[in-house]
Amino acid sequence: MAIDYEVLKNWRIGDIDHHYTQRDVMLYALGVGIGADPVDPAQLRFVYEEGLCVLPSFALVMGYPGFWIRDPAIGVDWTKVLNVEQGIVMHRPLPTGGHVIGRNRVEEIFDKGADKGALVYTSRDVVDAQSGQLLCQVTQTIMCRGDGGFGGPAMQAPRPTAPVPDTPPHMFFDMKTLPQAALIYRLSGDYNPLHADPQVARSVGFAQPILHGAALFGIATYSLLHMLCDGMPAGLKQMNVRFSSPVYPGETVRTELWKTGAGQAVFRARVLERNVVALNGGTARFEE
Repeated sequence: MAIDYEVLKNWRIGDIDHHYTQRDVMLYALGVGIGADPVDPAQLRFVYEEGLCVLPSFALVMGYPGFWIRDPAIGVDWTKVLNVEQGIVMHRPLPTGGHVIGRNRVEEIFDKGADKGALVYTSRDVVDAQSGQLLCQVTQTIMCRGDGGFGGPAMQAPRPTAPVPDTPPHMFFDMKTLPQAALIYRLSGDYNPLHADPQVARSVGFAQPILHGAALFGIATYSLLHMLCDGMPAGLKQMNVRFSSPVYPGETVRTELWKTGAGQAVFRARVLERNVVALNGGTARFEE
């Protein structure tokens, strides 16, 4: 079954009513890998209820619609789906618990060709259910590797993300992922079997289940807070990144950063054990 452009473009993902607590905030941070050093105050603020802070990338799980693209009526080969781009815009610090609504929508679909797959662009506004205040906005690009050539309308792909300078980074931050990281992270709502089932992972060409792209995004978020914002989440205002290679749980992620102007930076992340770039063309906006 091939993608039907009109069906997918007008697919009603629906508004997601989401109640969450401090426990959810802490479980999310543990899935990202925070708390590996349980006596580090900078990590404890995200995994301990006393003085709890919320990692800005928690936005990715707020009002999250789950693995909606797996619905057979959409016509996508879900076993070949990957998250290839992610972005957040923070309008205010995230509460440590509450009731939010995620307003999800498909923005556009780009047919790259029969041998190259298709890109699905989605966005989500996360609002406080009581006040209606906009807390954050989330964007995502989904690569459907087995679904190109469906005859979608001609359009230009969005501009590539900003390249990183061809100079040594101004600073970097290392995080060692846990072997069970993907199994913990999926408890925050992303149950794609690619991240848990070895047979599913091997069927699409991976040696073992891979870390969620969203978890890698969280690692980069924590690393940026450490390098730019004295570890405090209120300082990060916006970030966008492209996923360029998978990370296997247990590997070490080095986030490399270049400041490019007042309150602006670009970054990438490398897997040290294999010397491959896992995140590329990242951009960040922050308060100095």
